[in-house]
Amino acid sequence: MCCNSQLVATVDRDYCLLIYPFPEWESIEQKLVALPSLNPQARRLQRLMVGYATELEIDGHGRILLPVELREFAGLTKQAILLGQGNKFELWDEDSWNEKRDSWLNADDDVDLPAELESLSL
Repeated sequence: MCCNSQLVATVDRDYCLLIYPFPEWESIEQKLVALPSLNPQARRLQRLMVGYATELEIDGHGRILLPVELREFAGLTKQAILLGQGNKFELWDEDSWNEKRDSWLNADDDVDLPAELESLSL
């Protein structure tokens, strides 16, 4: 999918940034806006993801400039981790990523999987 050097960055509840190719974001945004506005969880998600959504452009050297608000939200200082997640990227502060990763790796495996994951073979 071509994005013509345009991306959209927004916040995630894990305190990282989500970065979408612009056409992918348009689809996500439509779904978010269509959520029921009287549902408090839906409104919270809309306020965060749509409210913080910021269009970015990839410069001639393949770089993007993140606004201060997004950098502060994700705690981005010097070192960052960029993870491909299918239709998007996650951008993490390196220390935050290492903490989360370690907690996920050490999590109790006795947690019930959602039905959608029970038949998944990796």
